[in-house]
This record gives sequence, structure tokens and C-alpha cells, in this order.
Amino acid sequence: MKKLLVSLLIATTTLSVIGCSSGKKEEGAANKDVALSVQVEETWLPYYETVKETVVKKYPKAKIEFVKMGSFDHLDVIDKTDATNKDVADVFSLSADRLYGLAKNQVLASLDTEKMAEEVGGFKDFKGGLGGNLQVDGEYLAFPYNIETLLGFVNVANAKASGIDTTKPVEMTTLKYNQLLSVVHDAWFGVAIANSANFEFLSKDADGKFASDATKPWAELTSEQQKMFEGLFNYWKAHNEGKTTLWDKDAAGGYIDEQFKTGGTDAIKIDGPWGTPAVKKLIPDEKNIEITPLTNITFNGKPLTHWKGGWGLGINARVEEDAAKMEVATAFIKELVNPANAKELFKVTGKVLENVEPSAYEGVNELDRKVIDATYEGYKNAVARPLFSEYGQVWATWQNSLLSWSAKNPANAEAAYNEVKAGFDAMMGTIKQ
Repeated sequence: MKKLLVSLLIATTTLSVIGCSSGKKEEGAANKDVALSVQVEETWLPYYETVKETVVKKYPKAKIEFVKMGSFDHLDVIDKTDATNKDVADVFSLSADRLYGLAKNQVLASLDTEKMAEEVGGFKDFKGGLGGNLQVDGEYLAFPYNIETLLGFVNVANAKASGIDTTKPVEMTTLKYNQLLSVVHDAWFGVAIANSANFEFLSKDADGKFASDATKPWAELTSEQQKMFEGLFNYWKAHNEGKTTLWDKDAAGGYIDEQFKTGGTDAIKIDGPWGTPAVKKLIPDEKNIEITPLTNITFNGKPLTHWKGGWGLGINARVEEDAAKMEVATAFIKELVNPANAKELFKVTGKVLENVEPSAYEGVNELDRKVIDATYEGYKNAVARPLFSEYGQVWATWQNSLLSWSAKNPANAEAAYNEVKAGFDAMMGTIKQ
């Protein structure tokens, strides 16, 4: 299949060049019968139907059908098969961290995303934002869809009862262990603390060489990094002595949710914008919910910062052989992220666009607006996310290392760190240099 796909891509390039040289690409696409499939999650359908109507007005002969499937489920189907699978859509959403795997399997068509960005409008720094994370070896393989980062949900009543003023920076290490709950052993959340101390789980230099700060001896860590592990150790120790279930990866979520309800101990819950619906269920009175940017939470005096995470929209590599279909697919993507549609997109999907100002969301629910504003604020201060496929090994390594503390019962931060070091030493031994 792989050889077949390579052949298709070679043929595609030839056909695309011929199509472009004719000078009639626009006219040809508008007057050709085009059958396009688009992956969509069930709850997104109302918005996608509206986009479809707009695109079909420009391309009246286009027949656009939806493949109703969860985004991760669709990506899993691709991973198990290839781009030629009929169950794989022509246009689909993809998380930025899956890009390299899809590129390796030759699933994605190359896109002129910088030109698309100019046509869509609103991007202040395309290469420095999500767009720059959607390229492999200088080739753009997806177009920015929505941005994601972490933020803080505040239970106002709980914060007031604990004397926590969230209008000012909140220092995590000085709070009681159960007043700010976060699954720090999950690297998606733990990286916010690691970033505050410039601690790299795994890096890759220009020569392709991998390195990890977690393989350094304790004495070689910076003072900030040592303090980071002292803070994490104290956080674990307090929960261990308090016999909470935060360090149980299966029970932690339920524990946090229960404590975040009004009357519980948790004043601040670190989560993403996608957590908004769940928070509303935990705290029915939305006036009792406040939002704080992630950077308003500090760890040893340093603001927490997350990654410039997000999703992209890709086109199946098999589409490249059909210039007309490629054009319609591109038009569909551009309409999905049309700045004029930002409010409707968020209302239906909860997705926040990178290429609009916060003012574009005037009129949305007050709490939702706060979530949107905090997402932009957090994303602005976030760092670029590592996207190489080897990074996938970090998740289990970090989590298993921190969870092991409950069994190993380290006496101090250095001993706790050495458990992490052992895990990352083993991980690095499996990565080819």
C-alpha cells in the first residue's frame, strides 16, 4: 500500500502542475463534478452543514458528504490502515501531535497554507503560531483549526472560604495541598510546571540528537529545576499523608471533581477550554465560576505556561491527484475557519480560532467569553510544542515515574527525582540517535 501511495503522489504532482499551468483552475473546479468526504463529529454537524451550504454555492456541482466519526477515532482508523481506505475522509481534523505520524505514513497532502492564511485573514504571526507547528521538513501538511492550552477554573465560593484572591497571582506551593488540584503526574498538565522551570522532558536539536533534562544527575539540575522537584515532592507527600486519591491515575479525576464542587476543598481546577461543559455541571450556578489565565498561577514564583497546542485540518494525500477536488477541499477548510464564523464555530464546537480578536466573540455567554479570553491569554504566553514522534514516549515515562513515588516512598526531593531519572534513562535507551 505504501508503494502504491508513493506512486499516486508522484502522479499527483504531475497532474497538479498540468492543472496549474492551464490557468483555468478556478473555472474548471467550479464546473466539475466533485465528490468530497469530510470527517465531522456528531455535535459539530450544524456548523459543518452551514459551511457546506456556503461552499456549494461557489461549487454547485460539488457533492459533499460527511463521515460522522470522532476525530481521534478517525485518526485511529488511519493509523491502522492508510490514506486509500474508503472509510478515511478526504478532509479531516487532526491534533498537532499526530502530524509527524501521519506524515511518516504519507497520509497528508501538501498545502500552500501561507497563501491560504492570507486569503482567510486574521493571522498575526502564522509561522510563530499554530501554523508553524503544522509543517514537517518545511512542508505544510495541515491548516490551523483551533488553539488549545490550559487555564484555571475557579470556584468562587471555595476560594473565598480559603482566603484565596485569584485576582492576584496564586502561588501553588504556598497553598494547602488540596486547594489547587491538578493531575501533575499526567505530562499534559505536568508540562506546565516543567516549563516554568525550563525543564525539558525531551528535546531534539538541529542535528536530530535527542536529550532530556531528566537524565541529568541531581547536582547538575539548575536550582530552579531542583526547586521544581521539591515542590512536586511536597505536593505528593501531602496527598500521600492525607490519603487522597490524586496519585491514583484512575481515581484522580473523580477526586478532583468532587472537591471542586461548592463546599469542597478545591478552589482552582486546572483544565482546558474543553472542560467548560463538565465544570458547568459541577457548579450549576455560573456566577460561582470564575476563570483565571494559567499564567496567573505560579510555581516557585514562576508563571505556569503550557504549549501552543491545537488542531489542524488536513487533506487526504489521495486527493492531490484531482486538482478540482483539491480546490473544493481547500475552500471547505477556509470556510471552516472564516473569522466571520468564529462565534458560531465556538457555539457549536467549543473551538477557539487563532486568527480572530477576542472581540469577535461579543454576545456569547459570559462564562464562555471568559474561557475564550483566558485561552487567548494562555496561548499567547505558551511555548511551541514538541511534535516529533519520539515525544510520544514521554507520557507514560513521566506518569509512571511520578506514580511510583507512592510505592517507593522517597525520603526527599532528590530521591523522588532519581525515580524520574531512572524512568527517563530507560526511555532514552530506546530512542535511536
